Parts: sequence; C-alpha cells; structure tokens
Amino acid sequence: MRGPGPHELWLDPEPFLRGVAWMHEGRPVRADPADTMRLPWDTGERATLPIGVRLEFSTDSAHAVEVRYRATVPGPTDTLRDLAHGFSLWNRHGPLTEVFTEPAAESVVRLELPRQRGPFTLHPPENQSPLILGLRGIGGDLAPAPAGPRWVVHGDSITEGWWSTRPAHGWPAVAGRALGWDTVNLGYAGAARGELATAEQLATLPADRLTLAFGTNCWSRVPFSAPLLYETTRTFLDLVRQGHPRTPLLLLSPVLRPDAERTPNRLGATLGALRDAMERATRDRIAAGDGRLALLPGRDLLGPEHLADGLHPNDAGHRTLGLAVATAARRSGFDGE
Repeated sequence: MRGPGPHELWLDPEPFLRGVAWMHEGRPVRADPADTMRLPWDTGERATLPIGVRLEFSTDSAHAVEVRYRATVPGPTDTLRDLAHGFSLWNRHGPLTEVFTEPAAESVVRLELPRQRGPFTLHPPENQSPLILGLRGIGGDLAPAPAGPRWVVHGDSITEGWWSTRPAHGWPAVAGRALGWDTVNLGYAGAARGELATAEQLATLPADRLTLAFGTNCWSRVPFSAPLLYETTRTFLDLVRQGHPRTPLLLLSPVLRPDAERTPNRLGATLGALRDAMERATRDRIAAGDGRLALLPGRDLLGPEHLADGLHPNDAGHRTLGLAVATAARRSGFDGE
C-alpha cells in the first residue's frame, strides 16, 4: 500500500507563521508569558488572541493547501458564536479566495491555490483562537515565504482591528502589506493606556520597526489629565528606547472620536487636549535629538464617514489609516533602513 508522498505529509507550522510576538506552550501569544502578573487583566485577556498571526508560503506546483487546526467551540450563549469562521488567502495584490467553516475541536480546511508561486498569505479566523497544528501542499511542496522587516505595532482596539470585517482588513495588516513588513499586532482592545509594563515588554521584543498608537482609552477607560499623559508618553518612550535605542519608531496619535474631541473626561481633559499632550511629548523628544522617532498626527486622518460606530474605523477607514501609516513610514525613511 502506497504511503503519502513527501508533499502530502503534515508540516510543522512554526516556520510558516508570521506576526508572532511570543510563543507559550506551542501557541502564539501577544504578551510576555513570563511577565503577565504586572499587566492589567484586560491586556492579559486580549493578549491570548492570535491577532495578526498568519501563515506565509510559496510553492512550485501545489494546487491547494490544507491546514489542520484546533479551535475553541463557542457555547450556546457565547457572544462570539455568530462571528464568521473564515480562512482567507491573499497575495501581494489582494484577496484570492475564502473558505468558511464551523469552529471544531480539531479540523482540516482546504483552500485552492491559483497557478502561481506566491508568496501567499493565509489569514486564519481570530475570534475562536485557532491553533495551527500543521499544513501541507496538495500536488506540490510548500516552502516558508521570506519574512520582511519585523514591525511591532502597539495600540488599542483600533489597532487590534475592531469593526474590520476580516483580519486582513485591519490597518496594521493594510500597512504591513503595503510596506512588505512582517506585522506583529500588539493591539489590546480596552487597554493600551500607556502601561509601563507593556513598554518594558516592547523593549525586550525583537523589532526592526516600531509603531505606538495608544491614547484613546486614556480619555475614558482610565481617565488621564493632559499633563499626566504628556509625562506617560515621555516615560513610555524612554523605556522602549532602553531596548531599541536606534530602531525607527513612529508614534500615531489618537484618530478622530467625535464624541470626545471637545468633551472633558472626569479629570477635565478632552481627547483633543490629550492628543496634543502626546504630540508635544513626541516633538520634544525629537527636538532633544531622537532622530529615529517620527510623529503622525491622527486627528485629520479619518472623517466621520470612516467610523463604523463613532469610534472604530470601518473597512474603508482601516484602509485609509493603514495607507496613511505606510506613507508616513516612507516619508520618514523607515521603509528603506
């Protein structure tokens, strides 16, 4: 009886994985597993989701790829039960195909490949935390695609990709594709309030490029005054720079939030005042000699038509924001270093 050919054997997924910050017990996680006790619970909770983790590969002759995975099966009252469980295949030009299935304790999904070498990017669903167990080419071998410069992005739910309809549509994914970078998404919905433990973790994480995009939750979730956010931004940058003294770093200040722009929080700060504090802290550091730091003011990058719920961008907003970040990176010279 004939055994499986070489290309029919399951391959270890780890060489194909991109967007991985840390690994813990064989699973990608988005916070340092050795340093979870210092993080707020909401950061720790969101860090367990494989946001932005994907598979990238090329092939000479495969006409399909199969992925074996394990996912959390939502219960009847789970709020995520009705979310689409889709696997999407992209190349550098855009989406190619998509397959929807049901979350399963263990399953295999198959996607047909076009007649080209690639490289291809396969985005798994994120909401049921699928663990990729293996992949294989059908009709040919798969090879890991070369990884681009490693780009670590830290932010809140907007960075995590809320209200984008697919993992590939979030603004960090859009910008990473445009630049050819390996995007590592450390967006934490509800969090990203300038936590200094997070800054210290970023300092230890390998990165060729860095982007910080927090501040919106400093208006509401944990209210900041403008002076407090100014000093927090300076301190956050100081800590990140201890591990990345020369790494190109772009700070994106908060994007438009109409209900907060002129509305004081409990400490009397509007989002406009908080944004100004972050931008002043960044400009002051640049003026003091940090030539690898750049600022992208966020206020005018999106309009009300780009917001799905008055706060989070829709797909068009994520695309607009991602392309603006890519343009800012190019103008700062960060894409060629």
